[in-house]
Amino acid sequence: MIKASIVGGTGYTAGELLRILLHHPEVKIESVVSSSSAGKPVTDVHRDLYGETDLVFTDQIGNPDVVFLCLGHGMSRPFLDENRLPSSCRIIDLGNDFRNDPVYGDRTFVFGLCELNKNLIREAKFIANPGCFATSILLTLIPLASKKLLTDEIHVHAITGSTGAGKKPGETTHFSYRDNNISVYKAFRHQHLDEIRNTLASAGNDSLPQINFVPMRGDYTRGIFASVYTKWEGTMSETETIDFYKQFYVESPFVFVSDEPVSLKEVVNTNKGLLHIEFHNGYIHITSIIDNLLKGASGQAVQNMNLMFGLDEATGLKLKGSAF
Repeated sequence: MIKASIVGGTGYTAGELLRILLHHPEVKIESVVSSSSAGKPVTDVHRDLYGETDLVFTDQIGNPDVVFLCLGHGMSRPFLDENRLPSSCRIIDLGNDFRNDPVYGDRTFVFGLCELNKNLIREAKFIANPGCFATSILLTLIPLASKKLLTDEIHVHAITGSTGAGKKPGETTHFSYRDNNISVYKAFRHQHLDEIRNTLASAGNDSLPQINFVPMRGDYTRGIFASVYTKWEGTMSETETIDFYKQFYVESPFVFVSDEPVSLKEVVNTNKGLLHIEFHNGYIHITSIIDNLLKGASGQAVQNMNLMFGLDEATGLKLKGSAF
């Protein structure tokens, strides 16, 4: 059994990890670390797990085989400086500390987008889990990047649920603001842009056009819907392009190209990513949907863990969606 510890155990991504790992056939949870809640039952915070676990929050990591860092952005580096982990312990960081700056001391973090870096992940000890917006957008673009077909400005409008802002309440996350409301934030300057650019370059499109990214806050809890388009000047026909996308993801257990338009509820509570491709007036338009807490965070982290430990990458991730 893989002994797993979760650090930063009270947040949304930690809660999702617990829900997955408690039912993962190859995992035993070693510890759920939270200095502020140490000594309290995990179910005091994650009430939906009542009756499923008697785990208690602790301030001790224990002796894990893998550590999931579910800390706030910028907090993983200080944590690693202040805590000694077993030399054999693997690390999966769900924050943004190592996505664009992967070398930290004697550790080098691999960008954990499984659909692009599967072979690197299998050999890695340290993983930088991708951001949620980055995951949804990269799934639309890396097939084109692999053929150097991104030559004109890329336009992205993407909307996320309130859980994308984390658990700590703020002016734009509380119910009175979010309900029946929609708003733009960090237009053209979102923090995920750097990892998107870096990953598209590593996929083969080393000369990148401008990416115009407009993120939006949605009036719902979870999920990302991304609308991505750019001029289409490829040598493939429309049918050949769609077939190319399907073939690109043929070995992925979670990413699929739908012949019909997609809607967000088709992926909520799952680790799936669904794409739909259309062509209009000389543009290729790709829509992408994921659950920001699963394929965009904790589900992808478990997918990475499965690859690192030689398991089928879908182990423990065949989750039940919610159609209504």
